[in-house]
Amino acid sequence: MSDSETIANALIAKANTACFSAKTLLDIGDVDGATNRAYYAMFDAARAALILSDAPVGYDISRTHSGLIGAFGNYLVKNGPLSKEVGRLLNRAHEVRLVADYNDDSVHISDAKEIVNQAEYFISAIQNEFFEK
Repeated sequence: MSDSETIANALIAKANTACFSAKTLLDIGDVDGATNRAYYAMFDAARAALILSDAPVGYDISRTHSGLIGAFGNYLVKNGPLSKEVGRLLNRAHEVRLVADYNDDSVHISDAKEIVNQAEYFISAIQNEFFEK
């Protein structure tokens, strides 16, 4: 197994753990925590996908959120292999995570549930495209 594959496997495992944490936090009513964990689940899955793709990015692509999100859109969504819907999920999760982490108000429960469900879908799309071949 190459270094890229080892790193990507660790990241997708981390993404799945964060997604499980998001569901658990949602179950106990921590909507902001659930939103945060769901976004980071997607962030790690996106990073794993970029590493496994032929995208000209380094392992440090996650230095900035906007850098990773931009690279994900440019290299994996714009001309495939992932759908525009999948790309929008990452952008939406980032927006809602900013509210959860930096606003005085909490994320609405319906938004948190939506982001957690979308994180599961996002990770599944990444796994189907890059890990189960």
